[in-house]
Amino acid sequence: MEKKKLGVLLSTPPSHPNVTTTARLCEEAFQSGVDVYLYLIDEGVLSLRDHRLFGLSASGVKFFVCAYSCRRHGLSTESVGRDVTLCGLVVLSNIINGCDRFVAFN
Repeated sequence: MEKKKLGVLLSTPPSHPNVTTTARLCEEAFQSGVDVYLYLIDEGVLSLRDHRLFGLSASGVKFFVCAYSCRRHGLSTESVGRDVTLCGLVVLSNIINGCDRFVAFN
């Protein structure tokens, strides 16, 4: 049987409670055997190195970051780890279409 897939979008800054909610949701879903696809966009990219999200990709969550949002917020994309994929809206569209469930934290 194919695993369930959950897509999660985060667009709020690190100071917003959505970051903690996103991290916990991703952790719980992954530990329950769900494939998790996390996409950071807009101010959400500022949480790229946040301790609440940082370890998710190492645990197996697929981690995507909007390259345009990084540039817009002055974040260097050179130091993004190999476990984080820089991409654009086409990838986000594919995540939305390819997942069983999609949740956006705006």
